[in-house]
Amino acid sequence: MSNTEPAGQPSQLTVVSTTTADGIHVLTVTGEIDQTSGSRLQQAMAVPAGPRPRIVIDMSGVTFMDSTGINILILAHRALDDAGGSLRLAAPGESVTRVMHIVGLDTIIDCYPTLEQALNT
Repeated sequence: MSNTEPAGQPSQLTVVSTTTADGIHVLTVTGEIDQTSGSRLQQAMAVPAGPRPRIVIDMSGVTFMDSTGINILILAHRALDDAGGSLRLAAPGESVTRVMHIVGLDTIIDCYPTLEQALNT
């Protein structure tokens, strides 16, 4: 039995949150980031307490992102930057990378080809 979405059905957004030994807040996101699902991501991206809060988002499982996702990422980047922290994106797929490049998001937020690189750079 396959664990795929029925044809024509949007992929449910799932956000799993973990924290590394270095205090980096890692969000693993799968599915589609759009107007109906964006609030889940936004809630998970609350700026962590403490000095220099850092969030890395593993986007390898994101299949679609619209302007809602772009706005959420920009707002989170600003909030983290204001708090002396950082936001990094890891492993965005081709369609998400294309959207980020078109709007210039990849020039504002650091993007890395792998989660390991995003955590260790």
